[in-house]
Amino acid sequence: MQELFNVYCDESCHLENDREKVMTLGALWCPVQRTQEIFSKMRAVKTKHGLATDFEVKWTKVSQAKTAFYIDLLKIFFDEKDLHFRAVVIGGKDLLEHGKFDGQDHDVWYYKMFFVLLNVILDPSAGYKIYLDKKDTKSGEKIKKLHDVLCNSRYDFSRDIIQMVQSVHSHEIELLQLADLLIGAIGYANKGLNTNSGKLELVQYMRSRSGYSLNANTLLKEDKLNLFFWAPRKGFSHDE
Repeated sequence: MQELFNVYCDESCHLENDREKVMTLGALWCPVQRTQEIFSKMRAVKTKHGLATDFEVKWTKVSQAKTAFYIDLLKIFFDEKDLHFRAVVIGGKDLLEHGKFDGQDHDVWYYKMFFVLLNVILDPSAGYKIYLDKKDTKSGEKIKKLHDVLCNSRYDFSRDIIQMVQSVHSHEIELLQLADLLIGAIGYANKGLNTNSGKLELVQYMRSRSGYSLNANTLLKEDKLNLFFWAPRKGFSHDE
């Protein structure tokens, strides 16, 4: 019987002119039958720390005062064998030259990067429902295109593998919020930032639990915390 997964996707620093050199895309996936149980665990952590169960977890909210709360959420990720995460870290975003590629603008490139993110994790023997954090009212056509490209890459013309690609609001879905937290930590680790002690603690916790620096590629088949670094030809290199 085909196993079905939910995939929750988000990103940071995706805007074209935000003066950020590093952009991070991430996908957190989990068997559908485990999602409600994990949602409940996340809500229990919120209650434990005196927060409302509908409190929205966001990397931008991380502070020293709530570090223990966010570490407890990261513990759920690392302790749950059914939770998996992949990130694509894009360096040199400010060096992109979309005009050199026929028909490409920043939005088209953005969804190409989502293809790079997702294509590796798709198993042709399984099924996937992919949820992207909703950014604007004009994303419907691009999401349809992403669905088409992913299906065509797997010869999935009946859409048995990639069953759905849909935009959703992150405040309604706990695992999308957890994806935001993981993406934020990986992005922070690659921007050379050190002004927020709470965020630094989370980065260090992820390094300790994963065994990875968060600053370099992991093996392609790493399925717990999978990292891939991408840059345009004139972009940054971690070898510099």
